[in-house]
Amino acid sequence: MLSTTPTYNLKVVLKETGLPADTLRAWERRYGLPAPQRTEGGQRLYSQYDIEVIKWLMARQQDGLSISRAVEMWSEHTAAGVDLLAGALPTTQTLPAAYIPPGTTLDSVRAHWIEACLEFNESSAEQILNKAFTMFPVEAVCMDVLQKGLSEVGGLWYQNKASVQQEHFASGLAMRRLDSLLSASPAPTRKGIALVGCPSGEWHTFTALLLALLLRRRGLNVIYLGADVPTNQFAETVNTTRANLVILVAQSLITAAALQVTANELKDLRVPVSFGGRIFSAQPDLKNRIAGYYLGETIQAALDGAEKILTSKTKPGAAIPTSPKCQAALRGFIANRAQIEITLKESLPPFATNSDGFRAGIQFLGDNIIAALQLGDMEYVTQEMEWVKTLAQLRERPANELNLFMQSYSAAVDKHINGQGSPIKDWLAKQVL
Repeated sequence: MLSTTPTYNLKVVLKETGLPADTLRAWERRYGLPAPQRTEGGQRLYSQYDIEVIKWLMARQQDGLSISRAVEMWSEHTAAGVDLLAGALPTTQTLPAAYIPPGTTLDSVRAHWIEACLEFNESSAEQILNKAFTMFPVEAVCMDVLQKGLSEVGGLWYQNKASVQQEHFASGLAMRRLDSLLSASPAPTRKGIALVGCPSGEWHTFTALLLALLLRRRGLNVIYLGADVPTNQFAETVNTTRANLVILVAQSLITAAALQVTANELKDLRVPVSFGGRIFSAQPDLKNRIAGYYLGETIQAALDGAEKILTSKTKPGAAIPTSPKCQAALRGFIANRAQIEITLKESLPPFATNSDGFRAGIQFLGDNIIAALQLGDMEYVTQEMEWVKTLAQLRERPANELNLFMQSYSAAVDKHINGQGSPIKDWLAKQVL
């Protein structure tokens, strides 16, 4: 497949095709072929496809056709839905790296990188990053291109404008680049060891890996633990490495609850535990449920916060305890969850309970109820369910589907943990539209 990403400037195209600049401009002006895009400053940018169009026109001239007849032939095939270059490979492998015009901003670099990722064009995406790292600081490219870029791709997926495959492709490219940068980082120059990872169940590691990289670039000795770090034996790891700081990143309510458990396990070691992640930005009150240092909503705030913890004696925030009512509801729900979910399935139409979406929905809601009760407030689930509601609307699911699910779930809770389950029932009642 030939890339349609506008990448190469006029100089590159003229060198590659051997066509005089005046001739190329005349073709564009008279016939509309090729049709390059332009930068904000008006400079032409051509894709690999554009270059092959030019070469195709030149080849027809060598066959004895006039340029006007060659253009007519191209237009006739295009009108008939035939791509004369379909399945063609680039006729040269000598093109330079992706061109980024002078004065380019990080925002425009990010836009080009996202476009390449959405086209599954790994070569172009990597070339764009290579050039960006020669023009801007590593920290700036990582945060303004990779981090913001993944956030924008995630937003497109949420709006049903990008596929899961496109989101995974972009994430994979970004993670590989961060891994390479971390491996190539210079040796630590400062005292102190920081353990960076994600709590049990957390598989979204981009933020944790980015933090590890940027702290390493500040001279710290960072040990990156990666995804899904179990609480079991964590204390032993802290002691073995003689860590001076633990940094954990959680993105969901479920993994925030796992983080709370880990933080509680490490309290007696007198090693600072710090934390951050998307869920704490989405639900600011949640940070008050974790024993440790909250690092803030941005990567920059997290970096500065980690530095402050390591260089000054500041006291961690005290965690708000979970109420006896929530603790009782948690015990009752865990003990009876299987029966609740069986009753739920029996009360709904068979066609609704046989889908993968239904099974995922039951698992999602049950896990979030446990996490919210453990953290001390069922309202924490509300934010997560708003995300589900919006996603269901974008996927054009029936409006009453979620209402029926919530009503049936509430009845099942009432049947199996009546009395103890009031925090769950009260919350479920608010979710019915």
